[in-house]
Amino acid sequence: MNARAATRDQGHTPLLAWMGGTFDPVHIGHLRAALEAARALDVTVRLMPAQVPPHRPQPLASAAQRLCMLQLAVAHTVELQVDARELSRSGQSFSVDTLLELRAELGDVQPLALIVGADAFAGLPTWSRWLRLFELAHIVVLNRPGAATPADWSAELRAQVEWRRCVNPLELCGTAAGKVFSLAITPLAISATAVRDSFALGETPHWLIPPEVLAYIENEGLYQNVGAT
Repeated sequence: MNARAATRDQGHTPLLAWMGGTFDPVHIGHLRAALEAARALDVTVRLMPAQVPPHRPQPLASAAQRLCMLQLAVAHTVELQVDARELSRSGQSFSVDTLLELRAELGDVQPLALIVGADAFAGLPTWSRWLRLFELAHIVVLNRPGAATPADWSAELRAQVEWRRCVNPLELCGTAAGKVFSLAITPLAISATAVRDSFALGETPHWLIPPEVLAYIENEGLYQNVGAT
């Protein structure tokens, strides 16, 4: 019995999940992590590109270009979809604002999950209204070797996780928000920075990004006229 069937049998509402990012450009690491989360949680993961990311350098590709690359990347993967809502808002893309918007649409009892990488999760106390996030959604933390561990967490984050942690993803369907679930994913040492640097050096990053995305980047001339970082 899969997780959705088990959720129905227990009278729970199926989980809905989102994973944000700059996706400048989207690469295999993003996609594999999202796919593994979708399969582990038995959900469709909605990839949500940020308009103006608060904690990262500003994107080189435009919002429209990053959206198009994401749509090309997931076109044939039923477990992944694209949610462009943050691109329709001006200003910085704060996760708390997005979750408040989703709550207004979906109500207070729908289980929601925000999927974040372990490094981003370690920095959660620097996010806007970070404690509010736990009131609005569950948080699924993607762990891989070399990423931040609980030893890197602040005392205030450790205190929050201590009583919110769950070990069974079905627990995420029993309540609307507030739990933290850790998920180990395949370690793929791929970054958008490395992909951009490859283009800047005149190289072609085969097998780091989907072929459709590679063709789009080459057609648009993206990342070709900037120095490697």
